[in-house]
Amino acid sequence: MTWVPGEPLDATSISRGDHAADTLAGFLGALHVQAPALAPSSSDRGAHPRKCTDGFDRFFHVVVPGGVAGVAGGVRAVWDDAVAVPEWEGPPVWVHGDLHPANVAVSDGTLSGVIDFGDMFAGDPAWDLAAAWVVLPAGAAAHFFDVYAQADAVAIRRARGLAVLTSLVLMLMGRNGDRGLPGGRPTWGPAGRAALDRVLREAV
Repeated sequence: MTWVPGEPLDATSISRGDHAADTLAGFLGALHVQAPALAPSSSDRGAHPRKCTDGFDRFFHVVVPGGVAGVAGGVRAVWDDAVAVPEWEGPPVWVHGDLHPANVAVSDGTLSGVIDFGDMFAGDPAWDLAAAWVVLPAGAAAHFFDVYAQADAVAIRRARGLAVLTSLVLMLMGRNGDRGLPGGRPTWGPAGRAALDRVLREAV
């Protein structure tokens, strides 16, 4: 194992947005290569968003009335758009599958590492591309996709929907027992809400 310097993003923030976008794009560009035939698949991730509709509806109806009711229409519109687009047509690629603020490290204001590869699988890269909104700060998503340069408009729309899904999951986890910081300050719930705000503002 290699030591990754820094703090988890849910305990700090990124101040060098373009640098972090460059770093994330470089990491995912290297990771998203065709996976071998025997690579593991995921039972709950990696598929087209339309196969996650039941989960989205459950999270939506639990989370939205509790504090984000004013953006319910926007949340639903982003998700419905992701569900409507075609599936990933390329070969399954290696996907980290769990990129959120607690699974990336930040040092000197930018990304310094990615941790927790326990859910790695072969599938649609859009599951990782959602990190453009879930991980990166406001205004960095467009730069990320320019540098990554492997995602067409359809993949970006799937990724944006998956970013909404991840945001709702983080908010629900925050409500049900946020891991928090010493002193009791919550982390996952606020990180999820911030990500939701970004994805609603930034269509790329």
